[in-house]
Amino acid sequence: KDGYSINSDDQDSDTAPLLEKEVEKITVPPKCCSVRCNLAALMFFGFAVVYGLRVNLSVAMVAMVNGTNNHISCTEPGGSPHIYPWNPEMQGMLLSAFFFGYLFTQIPGGYLSGRFGGSLFLGGGVLGTAVLTLLTPLSAQLGAKWLFALRALEGFGEGVTFPAMMAMWARWAPPLERARLMTFSGAGSSFGAFVALPLTGFICHSLGWPAVFYSCGSVGCLWAVFWFILVSDEPRTHPRISDREKCYIINSIGSQGTPHGWSVPVLSMLFSVPLWAIIIPQMCSNWSYYTLLTSLPTYMDSVLHFDLRQNSFLSALPYLAGWLFSVGSGVLADNLLERELLSVTAVRKLFTFIGLFLPAVFLLAVGFTGCSGVLAVTFLTLSSAFGGFSAAGVYINQIDIAPRYAGTLLGITNTFGTIPGVLAPIVVGYLTKDHSVTGWRHVFWLSAGVSAFGAIFYVIFGTGKIQSWARTDEESDTDTHN
Repeated sequence: KDGYSINSDDQDSDTAPLLEKEVEKITVPPKCCSVRCNLAALMFFGFAVVYGLRVNLSVAMVAMVNGTNNHISCTEPGGSPHIYPWNPEMQGMLLSAFFFGYLFTQIPGGYLSGRFGGSLFLGGGVLGTAVLTLLTPLSAQLGAKWLFALRALEGFGEGVTFPAMMAMWARWAPPLERARLMTFSGAGSSFGAFVALPLTGFICHSLGWPAVFYSCGSVGCLWAVFWFILVSDEPRTHPRISDREKCYIINSIGSQGTPHGWSVPVLSMLFSVPLWAIIIPQMCSNWSYYTLLTSLPTYMDSVLHFDLRQNSFLSALPYLAGWLFSVGSGVLADNLLERELLSVTAVRKLFTFIGLFLPAVFLLAVGFTGCSGVLAVTFLTLSSAFGGFSAAGVYINQIDIAPRYAGTLLGITNTFGTIPGVLAPIVVGYLTKDHSVTGWRHVFWLSAGVSAFGAIFYVIFGTGKIQSWARTDEESDTDTHN
């Protein structure tokens, strides 16, 4: 094969990489308190911080533009309220600014993490974003342009975090534990949104909206200290890992757990249908996700008329449901593979379809709820809950089709997946400029249609097989001799 045509895998079974005889003979060390599980826990809290830093403006924005909400005054301690006359279009631009920066560091972050290891990039990305978050109140006082630039810089720093996570799991996650380790660590994002939304509302009510950014930034800096002390790029270099666990991880992953070289098969990736089968559904899923992430507090304020504390708590409920379902989906997916009930491809397609199509149904239903707060919150929570299933589907598929290049692939898929983060808040601002229920109905119906399309696309074109262009020289030589 010349590597420049549309790729397909030439292995007979997509379960083969998971069930090689040599791996089966390795004694599996206990998972509890293992280094790999400790890494997952640190990543979980890291991504909780990441999403706290990302969504804090969504809640604070309500106070920054309204000043008072049902007699709740958000003022700076010892000073007068800082109220900004930003219209919905400007608010949409400010909420999307983060994603302008987030776009540019995805691919470089994934590539460099795959080459040098991901711990520095993940920790540094969180630390840099946390420091910048501390400057948010000052930038808001200087003007909307300064706040836009600061949020874009925060996105620039945070853009490396998810690709770095994927690159690290390519070296740390045994194949039969991938789904549970990766969904648990990634579920920190939903947990972070769940905690940050009500907590920022409470802090704003009690201490004023500037305290939201000071507290979130401080927590991010504290987490970074623990990360740099406790984490290593791979099992071989970890000072406290047991020989048994180190042997198990290294032997079960094999040569795919080694760093890739300076060159990557870019053209093969570009023409790879399985890679595009990840990119398109992730963009579709992210449209709905980012619409809710950035605009749900505004919807609950302008349409459902919840006060700031109710708004913050109810906006967080969907993320609690998404967090619980995503963690459960990882355990269920690995169990299906361990028992050999389904192939990797079948598991990824099943969980992706559930995680994109069912949320679309519930988003469609939200459009018919009108001003019923109970029904709207119920359907939004159900949508996010079932959306958690995609965490064990398309969102970890990069490590199935190309483990060595998983960080680079996640950088590519996240770059495309971030485009909805830029466009969705702007589109929402345009559709809801008259603050009408009809405008918000169109927002939810658009999100439902986009999500349903992504589910169908992945079922047709997705796969869990490792691609020929992703295989190491060692694996290619073995196949040639066989």
